[in-house]
Amino acid sequence: MSGKPALLGGKPLAADPVRLVRPVLPAFDSMRAEIAETLSSGMVTKGAQLVAFEQAVASHLGVDHAVAVSSCTTGLALTYRALELNGPVIVPSFTFMATVSALIWAGATPRFVDIDPATTNLDLAAVRAALSPEVVGIVAVHNFGNPAAAHELEAIAANAGVPLVFDAAHGFGARYERQPVGRFGRTECFSLSPTKLLIAGEGGIVATNDAELARRIRVGREYGNDGHYGTEFAGINARMAEYNAILGRHSLLQLETAAENRSRYAALYREQLGDLPGIGFQSVRPADRCSYKDFSITLEAAEFGLSRNRLAAALAAEGIDSRAYYDPPVHQHTAYARYAPPAASLPQTIWLAARCLSLPIHSQMEPATIDIVCQAIRQIHHHAPELRATQTA
Repeated sequence: MSGKPALLGGKPLAADPVRLVRPVLPAFDSMRAEIAETLSSGMVTKGAQLVAFEQAVASHLGVDHAVAVSSCTTGLALTYRALELNGPVIVPSFTFMATVSALIWAGATPRFVDIDPATTNLDLAAVRAALSPEVVGIVAVHNFGNPAAAHELEAIAANAGVPLVFDAAHGFGARYERQPVGRFGRTECFSLSPTKLLIAGEGGIVATNDAELARRIRVGREYGNDGHYGTEFAGINARMAEYNAILGRHSLLQLETAAENRSRYAALYREQLGDLPGIGFQSVRPADRCSYKDFSITLEAAEFGLSRNRLAAALAAEGIDSRAYYDPPVHQHTAYARYAPPAASLPQTIWLAARCLSLPIHSQMEPATIDIVCQAIRQIHHHAPELRATQTA
């Protein structure tokens, strides 16, 4: 292989930086009239655009209720509060911190359980083993947009008599058994931030078929105000502004294209990196579709020749972003260490956190960009002995 990695004095492969994420937004002209109408009306919140967006999302997901909120985090916190989860809740540690911070805000306590490193989602046997009479709920995550085992988890939750909530922050564009993620458990909470496939600037969606739960979320996002200037329970301001709703509704029109593109880009990565020793890929069930909010690999240093962190540094020198999700896992964060179980009880979480690396993937990108990333990884692998030598010199 010709050329040397940039860390060894070679020319960086990326002429322009390859970012980990790059939001693909609707054209302004497609939204101009609605933005102007909203501005002239003076109704910049709690208006017709919010209603239209919620209805469009509910129709897309095939659910009775889609409640728009200010973020996935507030959606989760309001859901936990509405379900009165006041005790231990089963939750993965291999997740974004907000999955757990929302539990704490709502007055619950996390009971961390291990994951299946192949799917990166909750390990079903670990969930069953963690159940006890004091457990009040289960929270599952569709990690990187890979659907969790919804039906199996629903059965476990039903047998235990506790609600099942999905953190579906990465879920728009994903399909579980060919159905859109969003219609499982008691509720699913989505993110609409700029790193996602469906973007509202900032925002979230709580999707459910439970009318009473939807009502409580709507009350909760209005400070807990029941509509008569009385407080039904302690809520927060979790409203979504009209402009975010406009952006979200137009972004929804692009969602299927975004999901199809990301599936195609993921296939290109697998094709070009699949023969390299030490590289593994997330396992997606045949009837499911991963949204690939992130495209993540695992790296075995002994086989590849370099550690995950050393590969990330070498890619950065080439002008290519990457991210070590989720290292450290949440139970090792300062704020949540008090809830951490013995290290031996989360071996797969610790294993994956030390090896997982997310590579650049966007809803619209040139295949040539993926070629550059893969060429860089292959070149780095080829020169791994020299890179190891420079690291220890």
